[in-house]
Amino acid sequence: MDNKTPFTFPRRSFLAAAGAFGAATVALPGMAISADKKVLTVRSYSDLQILDPAFWVSIPEGDIIRSIFAPLVVVEPGDEWTWKGVAVESIEQLDDLTVSFKLRDNIGFTDGYGQMTADDVKFSLERIADPAMESPFAGDWAALKEVEVKDKLSGIIHLKNKFVPLWTTTLPTSSSCILSRKAVTELGDKIATKPVAQSGQYLLADWQPKQKTILKRNPDWAYEKGGFEEIHIIPIEDPATAERGYEAGDLDYTWTSVSSIPRLKKNPPPNSVILEKPSLAYVWLGINQDVAPFDNINVRRAIQHAVDRKTVVDATYYGAASVANGIIAPGMPGNRSSVTYDYDPDKARDLLKKEGISSLNVTLDILNQSERLTAAQVIQANLAEVGINVEIKQNDSGTFWTLGSKDGDYWNKLQLVLSRFSMQPDPSWATVWFTPEQVGVWNWERFNNAEYKALHDQGLVESDTAKRDEIYKKMQGIMDESGCYVFLTHEVVGAIHNTDIQPGLKPNGESLLPEFKPA
Repeated sequence: MDNKTPFTFPRRSFLAAAGAFGAATVALPGMAISADKKVLTVRSYSDLQILDPAFWVSIPEGDIIRSIFAPLVVVEPGDEWTWKGVAVESIEQLDDLTVSFKLRDNIGFTDGYGQMTADDVKFSLERIADPAMESPFAGDWAALKEVEVKDKLSGIIHLKNKFVPLWTTTLPTSSSCILSRKAVTELGDKIATKPVAQSGQYLLADWQPKQKTILKRNPDWAYEKGGFEEIHIIPIEDPATAERGYEAGDLDYTWTSVSSIPRLKKNPPPNSVILEKPSLAYVWLGINQDVAPFDNINVRRAIQHAVDRKTVVDATYYGAASVANGIIAPGMPGNRSSVTYDYDPDKARDLLKKEGISSLNVTLDILNQSERLTAAQVIQANLAEVGINVEIKQNDSGTFWTLGSKDGDYWNKLQLVLSRFSMQPDPSWATVWFTPEQVGVWNWERFNNAEYKALHDQGLVESDTAKRDEIYKKMQGIMDESGCYVFLTHEVVGAIHNTDIQPGLKPNGESLLPEFKPA
């Protein structure tokens, strides 16, 4: 199987990203990694909640999971979507329905759980796919029929049907991390913040809630060593705060706020490199259709017409990001040039008047970050112009990412929510979160449409790019018509690091912690 993913960024975005490397570098004495270059300190935008490959919540958790539980393959660092083996010695797609693999010999689990085997692969993949587990990532292995164990280290992954995103959004992600069958069976539950039977290039050595996570090299890892003996991960929710921490010398690497990119590129701190990467992520205003007054489609559509999307994006990002027209980024099948609603406050007022509404009081939940607050305040002002009074409710990450959960007690109070989802390089990884199965999991708008679901399933098996483009554009049109979504931006990814390190990053700027190295 070729390890190149059939996806490229549009030339303009790709060149902008490539040109950012080193373009804003000032080599002067200043901040550095630990004096002996053994400890790397990086910022995470959220703290740990769960370290289970079947149940992780945020991208930073995924970064750690792939570091401490060896995945079959991972994305290679660089500007192209390629992959390389980690737990496997070899892996090959034999046909549309079968993938053969052989594990590397001598990968062990900690805590006395022995060697990683093909049976552990079977257990790990089938565990995520098992409907009884109710994993939010079950869709990654929706096509899995079974994993056949051939011998101690070898097996065959059998699929029920062709699955186009297998090599883009399933295998090179946390969904291919291998757990010890024995350890997880003995645990009898999800892996929370105290992992058992670790097997990766790093081990979780310490977690101090809301302060620090420490990873240490796995002394028993017999293959490519991580670049640093220790990685210290500091949870800082607000990127502006992280930027100040970097400039104070407390961090070696951090994502920046999008709005800070122009300033930092113009005047980079000493001994620093400013990066700008094209983003696959998407930011949108979600509207919960099951909670009054938004159980009325005309009220939802009034919101769509009342929000000036361009003003929201320009005010929030100072011109560094563009307006998005859906959940699928430029360069991918399904990226759209427009939405089906327009900014028209008069139309919004007419829709409300039609329903006998002259004024409303609603809530808007956001993550406690400066850019989210700015966007929310512009939305608040937009809606005030049509008679809708908005109370902005700021939440820390631990609270925010549970707001719409069916297991909590807030989903039936949630009205408006400003969200950002990260992405993998296939459009299906954008659309999957809004399927009926995800209602009360990640589908907080509680949007439930059978045609949308059928199209999503069709996109998973359709390999013709033009046909996939039609499928995903139609799906986003259905989202428009539901009135549940106001699409805002894909952002861009900004990062800053000192010149003593070489960061390991995916093409969209997400971290690959074991790939960070001293310069």
